[in-house]
Amino acid sequence: MDESRIVLERPVPWQRAIKRLLDMVGSAALLVLLSPVMILIALAVRITSPGPILYHWRVVGLNGRPFTGYKFRSMVRDADTLKEQLLLENEMRGPVFKIRADPRVTGLGRWLRRYSLDELPQLWSVLKGDMSLVGPRPVFPKEYQQFEPWQRRKLTVVPGLTCTWQVNGRNGVADFDDWVRMDLAYIDNWSIWLDLIILLKTVRAVLKGTGR
Repeated sequence: MDESRIVLERPVPWQRAIKRLLDMVGSAALLVLLSPVMILIALAVRITSPGPILYHWRVVGLNGRPFTGYKFRSMVRDADTLKEQLLLENEMRGPVFKIRADPRVTGLGRWLRRYSLDELPQLWSVLKGDMSLVGPRPVFPKEYQQFEPWQRRKLTVVPGLTCTWQVNGRNGVADFDDWVRMDLAYIDNWSIWLDLIILLKTVRAVLKGTGR
């Protein structure tokens, strides 16, 4: 199959409208319901390690457009600086940096990541429209600049809080090309039902603690 091929078929407007409506309603409801949990996490981050409560990350979203996302800080304060020293330990083949035993992660951060609780502030990005509940993950600008043309197609849709890769053994995927193929399969086969299936699998993964 020619991976550089651009698939022109897109969801019809009413399907996109339903997806956006579900994103708005879902993210707003979760922000309200989980606000007590988020307050407790914020206090725990503040108490257990020096630095800001939220990590602001500048990432690339739909069609290469940059936006600022937010997570609960799960790493030490100088994590971005220390990353340069760890590049040789990257376990993901390709432009994206991933290591499982990341020494920059704090003790609390490991627990937050296990249950994906560090991701909760990104619900605000979903409510704003920068992200969707389901879709390919956003990437850092430096990583996006290294993408091959066929890989950039993963961001021809709004990036998501969760995706196929995250609920189908992300820790076992060591090749970025395989990750992108999962995202492209999601794009090519997208439906509201597929999003609901991924969301249900995400809930199961979070409850089982099979996150990062």
